Amino acid sequence: MKIAANLSLLFAERPLVERVVAAAAAGFDGVEIQFPYEVPALRLKEALEAAGMPLVLINVPAGDLMTGGPGLAAVPERRDDFAAALREALTYAAMVRPACVNVLPGRLAEGVGRDEALQTLAANLRLAAEEFQVLGIRLLVEAINPLDMPGFLINTPEHLIELLDAVDHPNLAAQLDFYHMARQGFDLPASIARLRGRIGHVQFADCPGRGAPGSGTLDFAAALRALGEVGYDGWLGAEYKPDEHGTAAGLGWLAEWRKG
Repeated sequence: MKIAANLSLLFAERPLVERVVAAAAAGFDGVEIQFPYEVPALRLKEALEAAGMPLVLINVPAGDLMTGGPGLAAVPERRDDFAAALREALTYAAMVRPACVNVLPGRLAEGVGRDEALQTLAANLRLAAEEFQVLGIRLLVEAINPLDMPGFLINTPEHLIELLDAVDHPNLAAQLDFYHMARQGFDLPASIARLRGRIGHVQFADCPGRGAPGSGTLDFAAALRALGEVGYDGWLGAEYKPDEHGTAAGLGWLAEWRKG
């Protein structure tokens, strides 16, 4: 079991590069970062190498998505902006060498039909998958629940499968987040089975609350068994919100998972 700390949420009381060391000291096997671009790529590479930590995942820049906008990947009028974001991600990834890069589909933009948005998204993903394949980096696309992020274009396992089929590129896979599936009331083992052979990366947080495992009601044991049943042997990214006591104080789950 390879478990990565998502440094955008965990150890957030420290500067980003110091979180790499903190994750290593806490017993994580690697790290992932949503948007690392504030740190020069060479500086992050040096920090990763010094700590002996692989970088598992970063995201392609998503424009205004995190501040309530539609983002870049599924907006026809923003194709040039997506291309610029892709170039930035390619340049950064060439230095820091993540195993995977994720594209966030974004929200359905005002005045854009769903079919047109999906066609734009598929074309952008096909381009990105091709470009990252040259670097030996796998491209991912993620479903996010529409309760926390209203208007998000891709929500369900079926949405992911339809999108992967539309793009039809061997370097594109699904990023499956346990929390986003559970938040919508989906059965996790069934969702995992539905995505058999299509999962490139897994992230997790408990539900409700998006806290550490054990803070909610999500059946992690059943979900992890289901991953084993479909042959998934990749990374598990801890992308949750620590409680008021901080990341280090809430890592009891990590020791338990190691035992299991």
